[in-house]
Amino acid sequence: MSDVKKMTSSRRHHLKSVMLQIAATWIEQEKKDLIEAKETYMAENCPAPDLCGDQASLMELCKKLHQAIDKLDEARYDAESKVQKIDKELEDLRIKVVDLRGVKKPALRKVRMSADTMLKALLGSKHTVNMELRANLKQVKKEVKEEPAEAVGDWRKNIEDKADRKKMFETS
Repeated sequence: MSDVKKMTSSRRHHLKSVMLQIAATWIEQEKKDLIEAKETYMAENCPAPDLCGDQASLMELCKKLHQAIDKLDEARYDAESKVQKIDKELEDLRIKVVDLRGVKKPALRKVRMSADTMLKALLGSKHTVNMELRANLKQVKKEVKEEPAEAVGDWRKNIEDKADRKKMFETS
């Protein structure tokens, strides 16, 4: 059995803070490198304009800059239209994929099914054997015994009957 020592929480927190500090310095260095790369690219591709000279040379410089801006604007417009066209094609393909897949089938759940219905589902119309045992039994009618109505009667009727008798005796 190997001896595994667990790291204490203070040691773990210290190592975590050291790693975070190193990562922060790396991120800062990457940002500085990115800024330097941008500056070198701009220095190579876009030299600073020479603004000294007469009005004619400045007008010529403005015309060149205007033409460069037009070219860049056309390239940007072309790129945007290509992106929109590709996005539309992607959406059409997504719709086609959904149509080819069909309707998403829901997750199956347990259904209580008797053996008879299961055989019908599996065999279809070929299934003629009935697994229901109660279906073969005879039907027997139950005989209902009639109880005399006087045995179980409403107590209110009995009181009314006695009240009528009492009136008969009082009147005579």
